[in-house]
Amino acid sequence: MHDSRETFLRNAFVTGCPVKHSRSPLIHGHWLKTLGLEGSYTRQEVAPEDFAGFVSRLKSGKSGFVGGNVTLPHKERAFSLADQPDALSEELGAANTLWLEGGVLHATNTDGYGFLANLDAAASDWDRTERAVVLGAGGASRAILQAVRDRGVGEIHVVNRTFARAQELADRFGQKVHAHAMAALPEVMKGAGLFVNTTSLGMDGDEAPDFDFSPLAEGAVVTDIVYVPLITPILRQAVDQGFAVVDGLGMLLHQAAPGFEKWFGVRPAVDDALRQLILADMEKH
Repeated sequence: MHDSRETFLRNAFVTGCPVKHSRSPLIHGHWLKTLGLEGSYTRQEVAPEDFAGFVSRLKSGKSGFVGGNVTLPHKERAFSLADQPDALSEELGAANTLWLEGGVLHATNTDGYGFLANLDAAASDWDRTERAVVLGAGGASRAILQAVRDRGVGEIHVVNRTFARAQELADRFGQKVHAHAMAALPEVMKGAGLFVNTTSLGMDGDEAPDFDFSPLAEGAVVTDIVYVPLITPILRQAVDQGFAVVDGLGMLLHQAAPGFEKWFGVRPAVDDALRQLILADMEKH
């Protein structure tokens, strides 16, 4: 017997290798339930050598998915295999969100959106500053540099242990972005209204080096994209020195919303109930 609900049932995924630790199914599952929508969101572990085949099946419509999220190590391949990547993912060379529309596979990157939405929610006037400092030049810093630049911050300093990596990002994102080695950190922090840690320093409770945030502007905001632990050693130091801080959990939650809307047709709310759900899960693991 034909089930009429099939027309409404939409299935989405998160794919990576490994992907078992992803909290995305918890986030999207919460939204599906609270919004009363028919659908599913599941983990799909795909090895790098199998990823092109996975995307091919997605494009063909035979996979049963309307789209999904892409995490490490597949973000760059996802961008290159998409039929219509948008301007954001074009500049980044990486995509974290895929969706089918009329048989065409679209791609975007919502990391920068998630980063800004988290800051806007927790420190609404952060973008009044003319100077920002971004620590780290790995993959995670790309979307943040792009987003902060596009928001209109005039001077962005990317500081990294390997100067060449920082210079590569300055070249990619244009004249507002300046590259420095670690020794320049105290100097470039002078008067900055935003400090962002995109490195793994302090992740999982590891120790982080001592930071002196005193050169930052009065009222500056310090944020960390690491969210395990929620208050990282870097954020704790900033609090102890009297600065406002924004934890990284909101970035994870907000970056998920645009994809959900693409797949399921409704814009979900990032609210305290969702945050508490993820915090409870973090306490378990």
